[in-house]
Amino acid sequence: MDNRLVLAVLFVMLSWVSVGTDGQTTAANTMTTANMTTGSGGTMTTANMTTGSGGTMTTANMTTGSGGTMTTPSNGTMAPAVTTAPGNNTTTPSNGTMAPTMTTAAGNNTTGAPTVATTAPPIVPNTTVETLQTNISRAGCGTEQLCAGEPSSCDPSTDGSCFFLAAKRQNGQNFEFALAGESDGYLAATLSTDSTLGGNDTTYICANNNSVVQFFGALLNNGKLVLKELNVNSVKGKITRKKIQCTFTATVPTPVTRSTSFAVAISTGPYNSTSGSLGSPNTKLQSPVLNLASPNTTVTNQLSPNTTTSPNTTTSHGITFQQSLTQALLISAGMLSLTML
Repeated sequence: MDNRLVLAVLFVMLSWVSVGTDGQTTAANTMTTANMTTGSGGTMTTANMTTGSGGTMTTANMTTGSGGTMTTPSNGTMAPAVTTAPGNNTTTPSNGTMAPTMTTAAGNNTTGAPTVATTAPPIVPNTTVETLQTNISRAGCGTEQLCAGEPSSCDPSTDGSCFFLAAKRQNGQNFEFALAGESDGYLAATLSTDSTLGGNDTTYICANNNSVVQFFGALLNNGKLVLKELNVNSVKGKITRKKIQCTFTATVPTPVTRSTSFAVAISTGPYNSTSGSLGSPNTKLQSPVLNLASPNTTVTNQLSPNTTTSPNTTTSHGITFQQSLTQALLISAGMLSLTML
């Protein structure tokens, strides 16, 4: 046999053995895939990329074109500076880790762990009253804050007797309130979870203490006010003749449904500055149950015009009607007597 042919066969066999040995050799434990790019509509998957024990795999500056999909498997780690072009979807699975500085262009969807909503903490009580520098007004009613008034057009910044309450949501169950009206004693705002006042309903009271506002928290129960510390702070107030104006921030009661729906009431009553006692409230305005967080709600007074009541009492116009009917009957009897003469 030709020696050259034998040498050629031996060379080919040695080459095969060398290739097989190289294929079974484990690559270095460090693998770097920098600036990996797929075109539009391409798919790049890092699920089957493997490094040896103790190895490090860095996938920096990975970019997919429009319409591409890049997926990182469960328990995978993706290094910073991952950029997804418009129209792409980037998914981070459960237990996966994605470092900061991930940029998602407009129109993309980024799926990660669910967001847990947090509730604002209750306000820390502090009822020290500071001087209110400006007059309360109707500014922002219907757009920024819910407003209730008796009469409905009440503007406390102008002269005249009327009663006004405004509520503006800060966050969660925390609201800013403004209360204004005329009283020789106190002015109060009550929140009730139902349409009936007097079942331990939260009440905020601004009293005239020798021409200085004194603030009280209380519960209204069966027509009586029982003092109670409430979550209220940032209290400001001033008194001009009989007009009491005060503003404050409060955490409203939290029903089981965690709603902000209450019936609101404005009332007045006597206050003894010597003993600090509060008399029974006389309700000037009472609304149906409404959402305090909805500023465009129209608040109606469920009490009859020019009529005030105390909680758990009913006012009737029967006496006025009976007097009018009696007068009409007397006049009719008189006219009939004259015609018979």
